[in-house]
Amino acid sequence: MSTADIPAGYLPGKLGSVPEPWIDPPWVEGDNDYRSVTEKVCRIAENPRPPLAWFIGFAVAASLAGMLGAMIGYLIITGVGVWGNQNSVSWGWPIVNFVFWVGIGHAGTLISAILFLFRQHWRTSINRFAEAMTIFAVVCAGTFPGIHIGRVWFAYYLFPFPDTRLYMWPQFRSPLLWDVFAVGTYATVSLLFWYMGMIPDLATLRDRAKHPIRRFAYGILSVGWIGSATQWRIYEKAYALLAALATPLVLSVHTIVSFDFAVSQLPGWHTTIFPPYFVAGAVFSGFGMVLTLMIPAREWFGLKDIVTMRHVDCMCKIIIATGSMVGFAYLTEFFIAWYGGNPYEQFTFINRAFGPTWWAYWTMVTCNVISPQLFWFGFIRRSPILIFIISIFVNIGMWFERYVIILSLERTFLPGSWQSFVPTWIDIGMLIGSFGLFFTLFLLFCRFLPIVAMSEVKQVMAHVDGHAKGAHSH
Repeated sequence: MSTADIPAGYLPGKLGSVPEPWIDPPWVEGDNDYRSVTEKVCRIAENPRPPLAWFIGFAVAASLAGMLGAMIGYLIITGVGVWGNQNSVSWGWPIVNFVFWVGIGHAGTLISAILFLFRQHWRTSINRFAEAMTIFAVVCAGTFPGIHIGRVWFAYYLFPFPDTRLYMWPQFRSPLLWDVFAVGTYATVSLLFWYMGMIPDLATLRDRAKHPIRRFAYGILSVGWIGSATQWRIYEKAYALLAALATPLVLSVHTIVSFDFAVSQLPGWHTTIFPPYFVAGAVFSGFGMVLTLMIPAREWFGLKDIVTMRHVDCMCKIIIATGSMVGFAYLTEFFIAWYGGNPYEQFTFINRAFGPTWWAYWTMVTCNVISPQLFWFGFIRRSPILIFIISIFVNIGMWFERYVIILSLERTFLPGSWQSFVPTWIDIGMLIGSFGLFFTLFLLFCRFLPIVAMSEVKQVMAHVDGHAKGAHSH
């Protein structure tokens, strides 16, 4: 028997032996059909008593979100002096938190839009998590520009409209202004994309609802969806168009956020590597947060057959790739600082690694560069607990990345202006509170909306053909 005799679709085995057939592992495991997928996803929203872990998590998250609201009230009454911001480090934790949350929101659009356009089936069980995460992360991010101006009743000054009566004429050459357009567009398209993807699943919840209020609410949200061939045709075209529109936003949003720093003349910030570096870091942190959310959720809500370890494995490999890009960017920054010969630039990077805040820099390197490389080991990629721990490290590392960039302001050109940045308890409380807001929104989403895209999952398990067996589901 020669290799030419081996039929297509079979693994090339040892000559003379029976070749093993190559079968792709299923994206949905267990003895599931269309009906069981619908039951497993819908019962999360229909169950009158969610898991105890949900109640505990919601109580903690809502308490922290309440603390954030109280601190914002205190900030408005007292003024921005309650933050640790100072003359040299004028952008303190508020901008760190803003950039961190915008970055978290990146993976949602990437998984939803780009992987959809490339027809990657592994996105189907996790895209709803990621899309929801994007919306909630942008909400958290948008909080900080709104309150950092001190007098929040003038927040409308942030919007880029010229008005001679208010003596306002926006500086259209400023990247801070571009940020308003970029983040605003990104939030709008992401919200539309998320909502549109849920419409067929909301109709399923509507048809199964027994309480009239739930039936009415889901009926409004599903906008009259009946699943006809005409509706599906229009829906799929619109979904693809939104995906094509959202894809460039993945690159544009964090590119423009990086311009907030890169167009300045400060050492450590004035560098052309910031746009790709920020985008790679944002995707990296977004995937880390998706894992942080998804691993407990699949355990609590019994979704292990639908959100399988194969999905988790794919995400771990993306984290290896993007984490390596981030590590390469760190090395490139050091090389360019040395190669450029600018003494201020060289001092900034040496100060980052060996200055008074060296611990922040090496925390960033450990979490962002070293910890993702552990995913090269297969046994780690098969352990949900270890993956969850590493995803936490990724989140910590990416927050510290932004913190390290901001700390460059501590020591710039004039030694006489050097000053150490010390966060206040309001800074710390607002950071923790923003996580509370984020998790509160996410847990509410898990409780009342379909957290897995049922209609898309069924498309990748078409071979089951539950409809042909008479197992009707929406």
